[in-house]
Amino acid sequence: MRTTRTSDLWWKSSVIYCLDVETFLDSDGDGTGDLTGLAQRIDYLAQLGINCLWLMPFYPSPDRDDGYDITDFYGVDARLGNHGQLVEVVRTAHDRGMRVIADLIINHTSDQHPWFRSARRSRNSRYRDYYVWRDTEPPDTSGEVVFPDQEESIWEREERTESWYLHHFYRHQPDLNVANPLVREEILRIIGFWLELGIDGFRVDAVPFFIKDAETLGAHPDESAVPDDPHQILREIRSFLTRRKGSAMVLGEVNVARAEQLEYFGGDDGDEVTMMFDFIAMQALYLSLARGDATPLATALEERPPIHPTCQWANFLRNHDELTLDKLTDEERQEVFAAFGPEPQMQLYGRGLKRRLPTMLSGDPRRLRMAYSLMFSLPGTPTIYYGEEIGMGEDLAAEGRMAVRTPMQWTDARNGGFSAASPGRLIQAMVRDGYGPDHVNVRDQRHDPESMWAFMRELIAVRRTCFELGWGEFSVLTTDAPQVLAHRCDLQASAVVAIHNLGPDPVTVEVPLPDVDEPDQIVDLLARDGVSRGVGTLEVSLGGYDYRWYRIGGEGLMGP
Repeated sequence: MRTTRTSDLWWKSSVIYCLDVETFLDSDGDGTGDLTGLAQRIDYLAQLGINCLWLMPFYPSPDRDDGYDITDFYGVDARLGNHGQLVEVVRTAHDRGMRVIADLIINHTSDQHPWFRSARRSRNSRYRDYYVWRDTEPPDTSGEVVFPDQEESIWEREERTESWYLHHFYRHQPDLNVANPLVREEILRIIGFWLELGIDGFRVDAVPFFIKDAETLGAHPDESAVPDDPHQILREIRSFLTRRKGSAMVLGEVNVARAEQLEYFGGDDGDEVTMMFDFIAMQALYLSLARGDATPLATALEERPPIHPTCQWANFLRNHDELTLDKLTDEERQEVFAAFGPEPQMQLYGRGLKRRLPTMLSGDPRRLRMAYSLMFSLPGTPTIYYGEEIGMGEDLAAEGRMAVRTPMQWTDARNGGFSAASPGRLIQAMVRDGYGPDHVNVRDQRHDPESMWAFMRELIAVRRTCFELGWGEFSVLTTDAPQVLAHRCDLQASAVVAIHNLGPDPVTVEVPLPDVDEPDQIVDLLARDGVSRGVGTLEVSLGGYDYRWYRIGGEGLMGP
């Protein structure tokens, strides 16, 4: 693998960091984070080793769904700044070697969006068919709602026009009719606009909802305008994106069964989403952590469909939503609940947990570091959520998913150094108690070589040298210890082997390496102890929740 080739498909070897501008750093003391504050922390992200910054929605919004209810796809919310300040963030990030991707929400708008305000007033509105309507009373759709504690149907009656509009999420978020070619043209125009301002790609929200919704695809009066294959919509987006900016990518939020995943990548052509979050492997990882048994995760990874060489999986432990466990069986889900969120206030929608990882693991630093080491070693691209690098906790008193969307904890000062505003004016309350900024903050950890931050920085640095993990061929290695996951990723003349003990007890395992005929072919990437290098095998002594990374063979990359 030539070094120069890895830059062409940068997303296969990146480390992605997701943040919400409004909770990252407040520069003007109004209680809300802003773009000027983010610009001041770009060097912090560069020092951590991040090379791809993912911005959650920064568009104008009534903020009833944390910015995902948008009133202007071309705007910047005035609370956060303006277009000029956004461009400064993007330019500064590029200068520090970071790509910047933005959330693209094309499943729905806010009900305050001018399109919908016009559409709901009259059946003759030019924007009427930008949304999905029906004239007859809908059947019971309570089983289809995304937020069962908030909504009872995916249809809402509009009295003025005596009809119902579709909304898979909240009733104040009407679904867009992507079957309408005018809507698809507008989506491409939105993409083109942000590409011109320097954005390097998009994380696309709720992809299956606008692809698979039969009601949407049959709603346009001109049936010839509806694609025979709804995936044509994704192909149009990908084609337009790469035509306008060849290095840009699309990261899809696609939580579907294994049998459907390949289709969202574009099958053998690889012409739909460039990257996809692997929700199935993530959920299996939590089941493995709960059981202390690597088998569920190993099985999930081996069942990944082979994807196009230009595509990639995105691996993660936590994100801005609830920790969804919807792809586990009811019994498996209860195992994870019992292990990591046994109290009702920790659970959400009957399918997930509103907690961050440190609290789920009871603050055990061994287990926490092993979990991140494991996630970073998986084939694909690691993605982390702001605050994970210091081990932030959640605010269970916050409603729903907002529990994990608390302000960043920079120092042990008031408001964690996030804002100079009075605590009552903060966009979101700070985490309290043992995970509050008095105990968990960036300033303290950056000066502590044993801190979580120092560990994450080292892990990111090592991961960025392991192109085998982003490009190589994955295989599970057999051991006689079910609590241990040993796997390798091969790339040309080199391989990375990672070994993780998911159990609390020490264990010694022999890992088969039939291609190793000289002990000095094995390099310890994390410089840890407890290995006996042999010919054809690797004997490793692991403590409880211990881990190792090794390189076998070459240096990972050939010269130019």
